[in-house]
Amino acid sequence: QVQLVESGGGLVQPGGSLRLSCAASGFTFSTYGLSWYRQAPGKERELVATISSTGSSTISADSVKGRFTMLRDNAKNTVYLQMNDLEPEDTAVYYCNAKRWTSSYWGQGTQVTVSS
Repeated sequence: QVQLVESGGGLVQPGGSLRLSCAASGFTFSTYGLSWYRQAPGKERELVATISSTGSSTISADSVKGRFTMLRDNAKNTVYLQMNDLEPEDTAVYYCNAKRWTSSYWGQGTQVTVSS
């Protein structure tokens, strides 16, 4: 059974930091590309960052460049999103996605709220 379980969300003040984790099971994690997406209320889901299967390549949305870092640990079947200098505009539900060819899996999401 494929599972992606996000954690680490919460309420943080502007300028603060959070680290999201996504623990995977039920598939060959190291062969999948991974992404973090987010969806704010009333908006479409958007891509935040993507990392290659080996972790050697990452791509980030312009809105988070220099603030967010995506990492993966294939030994632990876990991917992370380190979020620094958070802004109110980062408030959203954050989702983990694993993709390889036509296979695509999603987690249930974790809420991040940036507010003073």
